[in-house]
Amino acid sequence: MKAAWVAFGGILSSTAALAANGIAVTRGNDSNVYGNCVPSLVVENRSAETIDYLQVDIVLALRDGRQRTIELKSAYRGGVPAPIAPGTQATLRQQLDTSRALGVPCGEVSERRVSRTICETEHGTMCASSVVVQP
Repeated sequence: MKAAWVAFGGILSSTAALAANGIAVTRGNDSNVYGNCVPSLVVENRSAETIDYLQVDIVLALRDGRQRTIELKSAYRGGVPAPIAPGTQATLRQQLDTSRALGVPCGEVSERRVSRTICETEHGTMCASSVVVQP
């Protein structure tokens, strides 16, 4: 029994270390642009790898029961790169010139959840580090 607790403790400590050295994404400042809510997320790259592209898709539940999915990106896909180096922060934004506006002000958003995360390194591979998102 004691061996099981030691193994369990090892698993917990390795999970905590992975989260501490991963990629943390938290809610940024929301802004209203022409009456439309434009959310943002703040990325803190605690990993040892450079992030070339990061996208987090968020499903926003509106007060009237509708849902909208917004793509928040670190840069334009296939456009000018904006790498996120280890130990730095960046902001993920909705590209309003390539995506549909939310259609409501920020006060109409009642809930947020993550539906998809895309993380690629400067070598074009998936990020090895964990990405933890708190929208």
